[in-house]
Amino acid sequence: MSVQAVVEFFQQRGGGVEILTFEDTSTVAKAAASLGVTPGEIAKSLLFKIRDDFMMVLMAGDKRLDNRKFKDAFQAKAKMPEIDEVLAVTGHPVGGVCPFGLKQPLPIYLDQSLRAYEHVFPAAGATNAAVKIKVDELAELTEAKWVDVAQA
Repeated sequence: MSVQAVVEFFQQRGGGVEILTFEDTSTVAKAAASLGVTPGEIAKSLLFKIRDDFMMVLMAGDKRLDNRKFKDAFQAKAKMPEIDEVLAVTGHPVGGVCPFGLKQPLPIYLDQSLRAYEHVFPAAGATNAAVKIKVDELAELTEAKWVDVAQA
């Protein structure tokens, strides 16, 4: 189970992060309403396919990807994988994709838009699960690199 992989991810790193469950957090708007936070505090996880490789970018939920910035940062066009590839690569369903408990290691990038917040709420492996995590802790736990790929 995808949420269980997230639980195990945090247990292996000392725990301390609670999995929050709600009726539905499958979209930024639903997640923000369920959590009582602004859409920007939802850290949306975007999986991209570059040639035959995959990578993940997390950004503030109220931001959109800037294709020019993405291409400049990664020397490739942003391409979203097929739905079946998302589950196969991450182990998480669309709407529950997160950088925790991944089926296979992936490069993780955090967009600068997340720096506007002390805490953010990424999904936790299911459309009704999320975690509250400090942005600095998110960066450390996922060994993420910072990028600027969101529209201004």
